[in-house]
Amino acid sequence: MRILVRATNWLGDAILCLPALHALRAAFPKAHIAILGFPWLADLYGGESFCDEVIAYPTGRGIEDLAAKFKLAKSLRGKFDRAILFQNAFEAAAFACATGVAERIGYNRDGRGLLLTNAIPVHKIGHERFYYLELLRLAGWIPGYDIEAPIRLHNVTPRNLGGRVIGVSPGAAFGSAKRWFPDRFAAAAAAIAIERNASVALFGSAAERDIVAIVEADLKSRSIQVTNYAGHTGLREFIELSAGCELMLTNDSGAMHVAYAVGTPSVTIFGSTDHIGTGPVGPLARIVRHPVDCSPCKLRECPIDHRCMTRISSEQVALEALDLLK
Repeated sequence: MRILVRATNWLGDAILCLPALHALRAAFPKAHIAILGFPWLADLYGGESFCDEVIAYPTGRGIEDLAAKFKLAKSLRGKFDRAILFQNAFEAAAFACATGVAERIGYNRDGRGLLLTNAIPVHKIGHERFYYLELLRLAGWIPGYDIEAPIRLHNVTPRNLGGRVIGVSPGAAFGSAKRWFPDRFAAAAAAIAIERNASVALFGSAAERDIVAIVEADLKSRSIQVTNYAGHTGLREFIELSAGCELMLTNDSGAMHVAYAVGTPSVTIFGSTDHIGTGPVGPLARIVRHPVDCSPCKLRECPIDHRCMTRISSEQVALEALDLLK
């Protein structure tokens, strides 16, 4: 049997799919499982036991991109027996149809029900990782699943960073409402580094260099040894560096999901987003938040005073991290 999996696009969502992908492999140990998604997914899924092949999905826009997608779909015709769509978009179902795969399974949403051979009613229970596991269960591909199963990347070799290192990722996609303040990240990281006799590694995308630079300057003013990796690592390198850190401090972001998936102790600051539905899992993950009536608002920008974040102090975060590392 050959199974095509349409992966999600965002890093956090991709990691939340891991339990479902491990369950898929357990259910079909001899199947050829191909992950169809954006090119960077090869760095995330490549080498994991559930993945036999990563197929790069075109990422551009416009007519030229549409032609590339049709060309890819044509090249896949007749190569797969089943398709499971973890991505919710109409386009995911349309592409699966274009490949000619006979059995197409996904949630019945975004107007794509007629394109699926098994359109599953949307079913959400608790944490987001169950959204993908439930799709497999309701489709009859798995009988059930362990709700306590960890979210793990197994094929990761931690980088040797030459001593204790506190990782800090102060950015977050989607908007500023999700982001705690750079000066408070710096103050918390400095307190932890001093207590643990550690240096600090800063992470972020190229778009987050300005935010990371603020943290870097603040840490250097406190005489903390710091290495700035922002915009200089690919996904695989970031995963390996995260695995080599003693601790990660993050916002609700892809970096948060990477940290717990590689088993690195982490402290995440939550404000505008849902810590219950999409928060980190496992005994090595801690959440710091200040409950306010307007949270989780899930807005890109705070329309008032950002009270969910301003009420979280650097001392609070540092103490939580040091308690976790005891």
